[in-house]
This record gives sequence, structure tokens and C-alpha cells, in this order.
Amino acid sequence: MDFALTEEQTAIFDMAHAFGQEHIAPHARQWEADGTIPKTLWPQLADLGFGGLYVSEDSGGSGLSRLDATLVFEALSMACPSVAAFLSIHNMCAKMIDTFASDDFKARVLPKALTMETVLSYCLTEPGSGSDAAALKTRAEKTNTDYRLTGTKAFISGGGYSDAYVVMVRTGDDTARGISTVYVEDGTPGLSFGGLEDKMGWKSQPTRQVQFDDCAVPHANLIGEEGKGFKYAMAGLDGGRLNIAACSLGAAQTALTNTLQYMSERRAFGQSIDQFQALQFRLADMEIELQAARTFLRQAAWKLDQGAPDATKFCAMAKKFVTEAGSKTVDQCLQLHGGYGYLADYGIEKLVRDLRVHQILEGTNEIMRMIVARQMLAN
Repeated sequence: MDFALTEEQTAIFDMAHAFGQEHIAPHARQWEADGTIPKTLWPQLADLGFGGLYVSEDSGGSGLSRLDATLVFEALSMACPSVAAFLSIHNMCAKMIDTFASDDFKARVLPKALTMETVLSYCLTEPGSGSDAAALKTRAEKTNTDYRLTGTKAFISGGGYSDAYVVMVRTGDDTARGISTVYVEDGTPGLSFGGLEDKMGWKSQPTRQVQFDDCAVPHANLIGEEGKGFKYAMAGLDGGRLNIAACSLGAAQTALTNTLQYMSERRAFGQSIDQFQALQFRLADMEIELQAARTFLRQAAWKLDQGAPDATKFCAMAKKFVTEAGSKTVDQCLQLHGGYGYLADYGIEKLVRDLRVHQILEGTNEIMRMIVARQMLAN
């Protein structure tokens, strides 16, 4: 059993980390204040192959493994987890198109998605259907020429910002088998957006409701087959859960690294505070938990790459464990900074806010427990 990264994987991590530290970290606070990420950033990331991380090489993507992708998101989130998570969403959409769309559709849409001239958003959640995603109500009535969409999607990262939306809609009955996936381009008549959500964290990501009012989408913009949309949506979630866990891991690692530096400089009672044994024990506990989280995450990613029968269970366990470890770590780092941790200048409070949502999206951690328990009982 080899736990070491290959030379290529180390190079991938180092490349992503260097880019993040140069092009993202210095601007993260300003982008949060602005409530948006400059669109000029995405083509720069695409130049590194990050616009289609696990899109097949035959389709022009990077063809990386899921384990490779977690390294990219861990490294980028060391600069800003909000930016890294938004890139994960785009990649989930691009992978869905590569896997399930027709050759004609891929030829038309994927090239600009891979260069990130086209930024993609994922539209599944609705005001009345979150964890119970199969209960979605957005309807697509099929006519001779198009699909007519009516309904509302909620909590959409990139709402009103992205160039196109991968949307799960109901084309059939009220079961999961009645759901299809369509591609809606920005500017389509009948497509509109709610007000900008004022969120606790992930503030650099513009988040709005996405609304459809008799929105006409051509038949050619159906992704895959009618009635398979829920399957397509779920297929991307195992990898998405790994990515969001990786974002928690990278951000928590940055918080711990910065806390070690702060504690070596902060003095109390005649010595630097890293010399107090009680505080050393806290540091040790965080290091142990993050190393365990990193190993668990990479094992789950390996299982997904191998197509292991228990991959979904391990992705769910890793998502639950790593996101909670990340939030606990950044909270402890804030505590060890004392009052300074509560100030924006030190960057810790932003990480506390950004990471909290990781326990909710890509399936809440309660849903992760359900997945694990069901598989345990089934076995």
C-alpha cells in the first residue's frame, strides 16, 4: 500500500498551489468585498487545464483522475475556498456534458467550456427541494420545436454571472424517472434572476435564484436522454463531495499553518504562546485530525477512480468527516488567535465563514450519514 503521491501528482499540486498564491490569495478579501470573482481569472485557470479537469482527453479535457482533482482543489483552496469551490461546480457541469451529451452537443458546447470562455452553473436545488432533490418542481413542457421551462432554482452559485446553466427539469411524471437535464444559455428569453443573496460565507461567489418563465430551450439543448436527468445529476455528486472536502482540507491547512506562525510571534507571560503545553496539545490534535482527513479523502478518491462497489459510501464518509474536521480546525485556529482571530486582517474569520456551508451543500452531512447507514444495513 503506497500512500505517496507520484511525481506527476506532486507537480499538479505544486502548480495549482503556486497559481493560487500568486493570482488568488492576494485578492481574496477584495473579491469577497466586491461580491464577485473577475471573469478574467477563469481563462487563466483554463490555461492550466483546470477548465475540464476530468473531462476526457478525447474531448479536449485534462483527463485527470478524481484523486488528481482533489489535489487541485486542496491547493487552490489554500488561497480561497470560495474560488476553488466555484471552479468545482464548473467542472461538475463540464464532466456531465462530456459523459452524457451527444457528440454534436459536445462539439458545440465543450470547447468554450474547457477554455472557460463559457462559465457553467449547476441548477438542481429549488426553494422547496434541497435534500429531497427528486421532488423538484421546475417543469419543461415539450413542444414541436423546444422545451418551455417554468419554475425556480435556489442557491445557485453563479446565478446571473455564469454564461450557461445545466438545469434539472421535470419532463415526465413526479418520480425521479420524470427528470431530464437541459442546457440554458444566458440571455435566453424567459430566463431571469433573483436578488443577490447576502450569505454568511462564499461571498465572492454571486448567488441568486434562477427563474424560468416560459423559457424556450431548443430540443438540441437536451443533455443525454429524457428521463435520465436525475441519474446524471447524482452521478456527479460523489466527485463533487470529494472536491468540497478537499476545499475544506486546504483551507483548514492554511489556517493551521498561519496559526503556527502567529503563535511563534505572540508573547504572553514572558514567552511565545506556542510554548504552553496546553496550546501545543491543541495544535497536535488539529494536525492529527487533518492528516487523518487527508488520508481518508485520498482513499475515497482512489476508490471512486477504481470503480469500487463501496465508492459512494466512502465518498459520503469522507465528505462528512473532512468537512467537519475542516470547520473544527478553523474554529480552533480562530480561538488560538484570540481577539485577533476575530479581525478580518488575519484571514481566519473568513475561513470560518466559508467552510461552514461545506457541511450543507453537495448533500448535507445528515444525508451522508443516511447513505453510510443504508449501505451498512444492506450489507
